[in-house]
Amino acid sequence: MSALFLEIVTPAKSAFKGEINSITVPGTKGSFQILLNHAPIVSSLEVGHIKVELADNSVHHYATGGGTIEVNNNKILLLADSIELVKDIDVERALSSKERAEERLARRNSDKDIDVQRAELALARAMNRLKLKEKINK
Repeated sequence: MSALFLEIVTPAKSAFKGEINSITVPGTKGSFQILLNHAPIVSSLEVGHIKVELADNSVHHYATGGGTIEVNNNKILLLADSIELVKDIDVERALSSKERAEERLARRNSDKDIDVQRAELALARAMNRLKLKEKINK
């Protein structure tokens, strides 16, 4: 095999399946890259940026909400909590999500029904999407 084979799956869909040259992911202990003949690994992922260099040398940029990645024998399985191509990010939707999360967090001391962890994660995902949209689409 002269290329890596990547499959990206979310709870809702199969997001990508094909040959790639490399992938860079946001591991929980820091970003790392996988190249051909990488040692077997299983790792958890943070909210962040996934960069995939396809076999034709084009690059796809994704915003992810975290997940796990498994690498074995040049096959990569990425199970993402959520994933979105940066070029497809809806800025208005991301801004709305950010505002809702900030409002929930502002009420956390007065409203005991607020799920703080969920609101913090929603805010992190929205901020990540906005940051990547600005950074990648300069």
